[in-house]
Amino acid sequence: MKISLGPLPYFWPKEMVVQFYSQVAAAPVDIIYLGETVCSKRREMNLRDWLDIAEKLLAAGKEVALSTLALIEAESELKALRAICKAANADERLSVEANDMAAAHLMSEAGKPFIAGPYLNIYNAQALEIIRQAGAKRWTPPVEISRHALEGILENLAAPIETELFAYGHLPLALSARCFTARSEGLPKDDCRFVCKKYPQGIPTRSQEGETLFNLNGIQTQSGKCYHLLNQWRDLQHAGVKVIRLSPESPDTLRVAESLALALKEKQDMVLPYQLRHSNGYWSRIPGMELAAGPQETSNLS
Repeated sequence: MKISLGPLPYFWPKEMVVQFYSQVAAAPVDIIYLGETVCSKRREMNLRDWLDIAEKLLAAGKEVALSTLALIEAESELKALRAICKAANADERLSVEANDMAAAHLMSEAGKPFIAGPYLNIYNAQALEIIRQAGAKRWTPPVEISRHALEGILENLAAPIETELFAYGHLPLALSARCFTARSEGLPKDDCRFVCKKYPQGIPTRSQEGETLFNLNGIQTQSGKCYHLLNQWRDLQHAGVKVIRLSPESPDTLRVAESLALALKEKQDMVLPYQLRHSNGYWSRIPGMELAAGPQETSNLS
């Protein structure tokens, strides 16, 4: 199985981004996704900056894909999307992760293979077959997919396609035209002053009962708990998953990658002990906020 590092969901200063990906070059990660997927106003990193990072990662032997915006609302965002696709098409070493059907259309129209991201919301074999025929070489199912649903989709495909699964990190649940982070600071979206930079891991929210509920990241709503399916990597493999995706939470995510790589190499079941901040219910067809773990694993929660 391969390990991938999904696109950075948070707004980090440019210096922090560059330093992080310099460490990624030496990490045990096979596939790396670069680019902004949440908010087009986050402009500290431009396309040229991402391509410079991509060049260094390619030199380190990594597979690199440019991820596209998941919610496109303006012509300026379409222009940026076209530039990303053009850059990837000009370099056969690069791929595009399409997180919007406009990106899938542009890549298909150019006759270039692409990766279908989780934001395309592909829930059945018929939809996946359409995307595969359009040129998708790999796909990431929606984050709330269960093992049962995934196996059903893959069993009914006319031809195989590589499957990648979001297995670690705060789940991207929804996107809005409104910016929750700006609103929390009493600012309108159009004059947000880039306040999400103050929250490099998002803003945790709790229910009235004090239970971890959501994590707010600009216009994106994430799960309050960190999704953790790594200890079930054998189940993922048996279900047809070829690539395990980690979402960058902080520079410490690279330690998670190291633990996963070691577990895969040594055939170890335990990758990372479960904690109260973890969840993985969707995979087991139970509420997503819950944690499906074995008796011994549950007793080790802290």
